[in-house]
Amino acid sequence: MAVKEKIVSNLSKAVIGNRLLRNIIAKQIEKIAYKRAMERDDDLFSQNVWRDKINGIKAMYLSVIRNLDRGIVSKRAVGRLIETLVERVFFQDAQEKEAVELFKEKYGIGPPLFITLSPTKRCNLNCIGCYASSTSTSAETLEWSIVDRIITELHNEIGMRFFVISGGEPLMYESGGKSILDLARKWKDSFFLMYTNGTLITESKAKEMAELGNITPAISLEGFEEETDQRRGRGVYNIILKAFENLKKAGVPFGTSVTATKKNVDTLLSDEFYDFYFEEIGVSYMWIFQYMPIGRRFTTELMISPEQRFELFKKQREALSQKHYFVADFWNSAILSSGCISCARPGGGYFYIDWNGNIMPCVFIPYYKDNAKRLFAEGKKVIDAIFSDFFIKGREWQSRYFNQNGKLGNMLRPCFIRDHHRAFLEIAEKCNVLPEDQAAKEAMEDEGYHKELIKFDEKLKEIEDPYWQKEYAKKQEEVKLDLSL
Repeated sequence: MAVKEKIVSNLSKAVIGNRLLRNIIAKQIEKIAYKRAMERDDDLFSQNVWRDKINGIKAMYLSVIRNLDRGIVSKRAVGRLIETLVERVFFQDAQEKEAVELFKEKYGIGPPLFITLSPTKRCNLNCIGCYASSTSTSAETLEWSIVDRIITELHNEIGMRFFVISGGEPLMYESGGKSILDLARKWKDSFFLMYTNGTLITESKAKEMAELGNITPAISLEGFEEETDQRRGRGVYNIILKAFENLKKAGVPFGTSVTATKKNVDTLLSDEFYDFYFEEIGVSYMWIFQYMPIGRRFTTELMISPEQRFELFKKQREALSQKHYFVADFWNSAILSSGCISCARPGGGYFYIDWNGNIMPCVFIPYYKDNAKRLFAEGKKVIDAIFSDFFIKGREWQSRYFNQNGKLGNMLRPCFIRDHHRAFLEIAEKCNVLPEDQAAKEAMEDEGYHKELIKFDEKLKEIEDPYWQKEYAKKQEEVKLDLSL
């Protein structure tokens, strides 16, 4: 870590409890984040693209600080957040930087920023449209030795310090006497984001997370009680509310994960929804995932329409820029991430490993070429999978789409399976990909399914391309930065 960055990091921890000095620290964090963003990205971005990025940094910072001041996120938790997420993930120390440089020298590209790992398919709920088709009796679970080997390789060989854990229900994972929290316990210099249904977060479990300090749960819900119980089961919402209280009492920063469907999109377009969770409940972040027609009983009927998606984008941008709520959408927030992050994109990208060890470009692309257990048995590494033709062609598509002869591609339509389904089909066919499960196999063979997705894409293009050209395509020289509290 550079001396200036280290000074800012140490000073940030020192003044966690001092509101008067936070503006000074905020400005320094902003300048460093802006400088690093400029180093990573090219000159294609317009003023409004940069403005959205800076608003995202501001909202991320202020969402945590608000909850620190309210007393529902502990000073210790924020200190650990700075130590692991800010210092290790964003700034990197000498060891991590060396690993990144060695990777670049060997492979010719930078490594991805993180992975999402689903170590078990088991879940105590039976949600409608579950992308993982999870059940309480699902047997698919990765052995601890495999999970630990995956983390060890990525931690040591490419300097990875950020890991996302999904499922199934991660808190149901058990192998060799080890649980998911044992990962955070072992890898103390890393930060873990865990997607969970929240029903297993007892007072004791929340205290354990608080003691670890390097894990945050994103609790899944669908809106308010009616929408959540309709999809997740009667009584689940009230259990989630209790989990929120347990986490606040322990001082653990937490967020929510929401699936946008036709059944709840009106709720997600209301101010009441965001105000309730950020102001009354005290979430520090919110992830929104637009329903993808994969997994259990996949159907295009649950998808939000192109028109609703566009309205959702505008509502999310408003929440981010005007209320400083850190709301991020896997599709609508591609400006914040500089485009699609699938296929182990160098720098800010990721890839996905499921409960069978299958290695996929994205959680929402249930097709693969390589398997972690098979690679290990052959004396190979997980890293080898990201150089399969499937991943390479995906990254090539990203490069062509987001840099179109010196013009920035429309980041409001970033996804090559959802927003450019025809392109995905061509790549999948050329690479002879394998389906993750029977539902993925049926989807690939369903012509009507593909036609519906392509129809969606064409309508989305018609709506969002003119807006992109008007609001984001024009390049300007200067952008005013403001991270004031």
